Amino acid sequence: MKKRLELIALAALAVTASSGEPTDTLRNVSLEEVTVTSTRATSRTPIAYSDLSRSEIERENYGKDVPLLMQMLPSVTTSSDAGTGIGYTGIHVRGTDPTRINVTVNGIPLNDSESAQLYWVNVGDIASSLQSIQLQRGVGTSTNGAGSFGATLNMLSENVGGDPYYMLDLGGGSYGTNKQTFRFSSGLLGGHWGLQGRVSHIASDGYIERANTRLYSYFVQGCYLSDRTVIKFITFAGKEKTYMAWDYASRAQMEKYGRRYNPCGEYIDADGNRAYYPNQTDNYHQQHYQLLWNQRLSDRWKLNLALHYTRGDGYYEQLKTGQKPYKYRLDGDERVDLVRRKQMANNFYGAVGSLQYDNRNGLQLIIGGGWNKYDGDHYGRVIKVGDKEITDDRAPYYDNNGKKTDGNVYAKLSYEFINGLSAYVDLQYRRVSYRMTGSSQEYDDNGQVMFDLNKKYNFFNPKVGLTYAFGMGHSVYASFGIAHKEPTRNNFEDMLAEADAVEPQQERLNDLEVGYRWLGDRFQLGINCYYMDYDNQFVLTGAQDSNGEMVARNIKDSYRMGIEVSAGWQPFAGFDWDFNATLSRNRARNMILTLINPDWSIEYANVGTTKLAFSPSVILGNTFSYEYKGARIALMSKYVSRQRLTNSGFDRYVNADGTGTTSAVIDGAFVNDLDLSYTFSYKSLKSVTLGLTLYNLFCEKYDSNGSCSMNFKRENGEVIAYDGGWAWATFSPQAPFHLLARVQLRF
Repeated sequence: MKKRLELIALAALAVTASSGEPTDTLRNVSLEEVTVTSTRATSRTPIAYSDLSRSEIERENYGKDVPLLMQMLPSVTTSSDAGTGIGYTGIHVRGTDPTRINVTVNGIPLNDSESAQLYWVNVGDIASSLQSIQLQRGVGTSTNGAGSFGATLNMLSENVGGDPYYMLDLGGGSYGTNKQTFRFSSGLLGGHWGLQGRVSHIASDGYIERANTRLYSYFVQGCYLSDRTVIKFITFAGKEKTYMAWDYASRAQMEKYGRRYNPCGEYIDADGNRAYYPNQTDNYHQQHYQLLWNQRLSDRWKLNLALHYTRGDGYYEQLKTGQKPYKYRLDGDERVDLVRRKQMANNFYGAVGSLQYDNRNGLQLIIGGGWNKYDGDHYGRVIKVGDKEITDDRAPYYDNNGKKTDGNVYAKLSYEFINGLSAYVDLQYRRVSYRMTGSSQEYDDNGQVMFDLNKKYNFFNPKVGLTYAFGMGHSVYASFGIAHKEPTRNNFEDMLAEADAVEPQQERLNDLEVGYRWLGDRFQLGINCYYMDYDNQFVLTGAQDSNGEMVARNIKDSYRMGIEVSAGWQPFAGFDWDFNATLSRNRARNMILTLINPDWSIEYANVGTTKLAFSPSVILGNTFSYEYKGARIALMSKYVSRQRLTNSGFDRYVNADGTGTTSAVIDGAFVNDLDLSYTFSYKSLKSVTLGLTLYNLFCEKYDSNGSCSMNFKRENGEVIAYDGGWAWATFSPQAPFHLLARVQLRF
């Protein structure tokens, strides 16, 4: 049965200072974790959450990105552009997309301030440096950074161990996948000082053609520990080069060219043959610095302060065919094929902190907050037109800057006012200031559209709830929370050149959660019911913009409701059965479609209540595992039901020739993985682990993502969906059966 966060401290450190003076290791571990406890949920917090401990992370961390490590948690679905879980990956929780999931490490925001995305390729192999992960579903607790609008992912970097070690993780498998990670720790030197780190390389050719990924990363922390103080300086970085695979392919293209077909970079050469631009790649380097100070002021008071700075630089290079020259400040009237580089450079810095009080008699109080500043430049250059290289130092064809300031303060109170009955109050004020200036890449009838955006948002996000603990490990809880979120850069940019554009609006979420937990010796059960009511929720439309990113639009009235069940059973020593299920209903009310009738007249039609895109109604996860004398076998099964690609209410559209229809649905899938491992000691090695994981055991042909755009018209008094000459439905196929072998050596 999975060990929960409360048990981590029992095995995290077993240290005796080299000076011979005993060190209170449990207090040190607790003090190290002050960094995140101010934003984490506990058994007394009336919300739905899941924890992954260090051992659970290591058990699954074979090179795939963090979203794939969490795919067995309740209400989670994942995507992978390359089809192997390495490269550009994403996570959805309760149907909400990645831009609505707040991600922090050590309480410091990781989401990009403008897009609200976390691109996991920029923090390659970060899982190898994590102590624990907590995923909160729904509004969650108040935290720093991007507004949490569907889930909060809270990560804690690895604690500093008391004993020195160095480790080597090696892995290799299908589709050129390979991983090399070296980790080390000095242990505690002089009873107070420690140095720990990691260097990693992960690479894969991808299941999708040319979807290769090369990730280089490191993590280093130096620390000072005493009975009352922990000071850490942490730096980590990632550098990635990834061939694009985010355009996906239609069913017709896959039937013609195969499931692995990748249209990115495709063009027709001088001989009339299909060819591919070799450097259709994304290139980025991201550098992080964190200075953490945790102080035990007394047995009842703890203080946490952190400073951070992140520098990002990168570009993606892209062949674009049939382009209008004026949009790139080029001469000529005829369309041309060209190669462009879209570049960015940004700085992100700030401070977060919290003060925690525990009277040891049922009262806990946390006061915290943060201030963060983002300053990012965006510009584009043409480096090639046709066969001609552009070597002159001409001005960028667009050049703009975004500045964003995000500040918040919060207070959290948990009070057990009757034996077993606790009240929870969480109040947050958040202020966001956003300024964008300069030229965009969009054009309208008046020429190039300029950014002139100056927005300020003030949000009050309250949460209240009750938890009642009774009997042996039983508890029930209920909570109600309100969250707000500002539009992203993409939300504004995608509307710039639309003639009938409506300015993006801030979102509001009212979230009601009611649940039951039972933590027994051999059985655990959790049941959570939720109702999430939205005002102006940004929902993915299914379409992609000119950059290949998913487009989202405000939907005035929508909701998500469901029941989540999770259970764990250990009938006898060594055998675990973990299961979770989510049954949900995700709807938009009074959905308005724009109709383009045969006479080119525009009409708006209310098609009533429709299903929200990318929101499956059934998600199931199941794991059987057995351990005996160092050997472990685990069968992991995941089922995700069908998902609509649009919010229109239509799951098909009529083809342009009128002879058939095209599906706009991601079909349901049932995928099984089998993991085998054996751990033993050998001579001077502290441990050796040999492992083999068989992914997609039964070769399920399935898709994890897709995109779609369709037209609508009224015909014979009914609204229908049709091609109209430019509709599409594309899909992201995942790898069939593949495997990964690994060895871990601990010295």
